[in-house]
Amino acid sequence: MNYIIGIDVGTTNTKAVLYDLNGHLLAKASRSYRLYQDEIDQAEEDPEEIFQAVVEVLQAVIKCAGVEAQNILAISWSAQQHSLLALDQNFKPLTRVITWADNRAMSVTQKFKNSGQGLKFYHSTGLPIHPMGPIYKLFWLKEVDPELFRRTSYWVGIKEYIIWRLTGQLQIDESMAASTGLFNLNSLQWDQDILKTVGVRESQLPEVVPITAAISGVHLEISRQLDLNPAIKIVMGATDGALSTLGIAGTQEKTLTINVGTSAAVREVVDQPILDSDARLFCYPIVKGKYLVGGPINNGGIVFNWARETLLDGEAQAFDEVIKLACSAPAGSNGLIFYPYLGGERAPLWDADARGTFVGLNRNHSKADLIRSVMEGIIFNVYLVAQATKLDYTKILATGGFVQSDLSAQILADVFEQRISIPTDSEAGCFAAMFIARLSLGFAKELSDISNNFGSEKQYLPADKITDSYRELKQIFIRFAKNNTNLDHALADYQRKYHKL
Repeated sequence: MNYIIGIDVGTTNTKAVLYDLNGHLLAKASRSYRLYQDEIDQAEEDPEEIFQAVVEVLQAVIKCAGVEAQNILAISWSAQQHSLLALDQNFKPLTRVITWADNRAMSVTQKFKNSGQGLKFYHSTGLPIHPMGPIYKLFWLKEVDPELFRRTSYWVGIKEYIIWRLTGQLQIDESMAASTGLFNLNSLQWDQDILKTVGVRESQLPEVVPITAAISGVHLEISRQLDLNPAIKIVMGATDGALSTLGIAGTQEKTLTINVGTSAAVREVVDQPILDSDARLFCYPIVKGKYLVGGPINNGGIVFNWARETLLDGEAQAFDEVIKLACSAPAGSNGLIFYPYLGGERAPLWDADARGTFVGLNRNHSKADLIRSVMEGIIFNVYLVAQATKLDYTKILATGGFVQSDLSAQILADVFEQRISIPTDSEAGCFAAMFIARLSLGFAKELSDISNNFGSEKQYLPADKITDSYRELKQIFIRFAKNNTNLDHALADYQRKYHKL
């Protein structure tokens, strides 16, 4: 029997899932790694730590499945978007991986936003004007470290670097190229005018290939270490955003997907590019005639984890215990609202200076109210992004660790006032990566066929009495979020000046 591995290189961990050729999950494994935040607005990762995590999860998933590694036909990739890594002429890293969560290019980004040039970049590329974008990281690095900029021979993301380590080939798939801000949305090529403005040559960037493109074979030492067939296919795959959407919704029309993991996102697959006049939406190609449109959110499950560790001070660290505590508070948390902007925010605010806060706090509020309001604040923010997209949808599918509890999923249904479906397969990104490999190997014919492999869904319906309460509360949430910008900026400046936060 033959097999395919789907692998997802995420922000805080890498996971691998091993499937048979019919798409049945046989085993999975994961490894975590550190996010370096040594200075204000920094969010970096060590490329060597991530590469070793990749090797370890491959070893672990093969061992767990109990299969012959020689029978693995392909490894296909999903990975975090917007990462940037500088390499020298020998492909050795000159920096750590600068992730999507790094906000140090904020001042540079603001200049492009104020001048109007950022909006021109957006309409060419579909990348919103935000320091998450590699284009703005490049401008920032050129400004703060011109010597590094001069010495860099290649600019890549983490997925491209890992694949180079495995194969010696430097390639990037179209969906990942689109998320750099250097790739033209219409021509599906590196945008020469933007490259000239940034000061980067096309020869410094990976070759752009379709998501189904495959490299035949890995380095001999890798094949020996993992006992892989030297001719194994390394299939490019796509961004985690694209694959987590395809993995639960395929190419279905009018289907909104919500993912709340460490971060969060609201997405939909459409047939034509959709751009927003205020650059609030991303729009990236997946394959010819299919585009991913939506809004990315910094503050997802990472905020809930902060609440578990900080507000409860070790009293109820287990996820189930924290959810049980939140269930003891009523919907609306007794009139307490939490704004979850602990890491700045992309959609819907597009403001790296956004700050979190509790509003309405009084002496009668309990720890249960605090925890539930954090959960509600995360979901209110997701709702605000969905409203901003103005996408046309009749169905909502939700994934991610945060929505695996009944309480989180029910709050989602009550806030959106719509049926929420939670797919039972929680590994959508790896599943879609596997299916891309099936396309590449000729075991599947069309991307739309992915829906034939979907599993069951758990349904959550809105509760009428609770939706009335949330309808009023979310309007207060929206009003406060839109009117608090100046205070956020003042506090952010104060924190940088006096507390280095």
